[in-house]
Amino acid sequence: MRIKIFTILFLALTKIVFSQEQKMSVTEIAEFKATIEKESKTINTIKTDFIQYKHLDFLSKDIETSGKMSFKTPNLLNWQYTKPYNYSIVFKSNKIFINDQGKKSIIDAGSSKIFEKINKMIVGSVSGNMFDDKEFAISYYKTKEFYIAKLSPKTKEISKYIQQIDLYFPINDVIVSLVKLNEPSGDFTKIVFKNKILNAKIDDSVFSN
Repeated sequence: MRIKIFTILFLALTKIVFSQEQKMSVTEIAEFKATIEKESKTINTIKTDFIQYKHLDFLSKDIETSGKMSFKTPNLLNWQYTKPYNYSIVFKSNKIFINDQGKKSIIDAGSSKIFEKINKMIVGSVSGNMFDDKEFAISYYKTKEFYIAKLSPKTKEISKYIQQIDLYFPINDVIVSLVKLNEPSGDFTKIVFKNKILNAKIDDSVFSN
């Protein structure tokens, strides 16, 4: 009897898990990509709040930070952390400008592949160019709430640091609402976007660090 009950519970649980995330069909993928590419061309700026969760296996609780993100076409991006500390990262002119509570530094994005790829994925997700990256194998899934693009690096150089990047697009929305960066160790960073505002005026000074 116990075996029978266990089998029923296992089958029920399996059905629930697999019904939550399903592979998209070839037709669905084509329609999804076409919609993203078409609608993203109408987006010039994005302003949004975000909450970032850093998961480390040796910690019982994820490290939580929050702030604001500003994007302006074609490739201006500002991550402004405000809690629990002030820290900003600006991607501009193929350089990364960091302001750590007044201590400033500059990194050449071309010499930092990880920063370059993360920036490219975020910018690409709103510019419609993310699907053309030759360095990532992309698989597509869907749930009742999201379309999900999972990007796996093809090069050993990137896969040493990033095992997979998951991009979550809400149904009937062309803007990513959640980004998950999965590391080979099992640790991950999850970024949730909230209160998005599209095509609001953003002065270039926002991207001065």
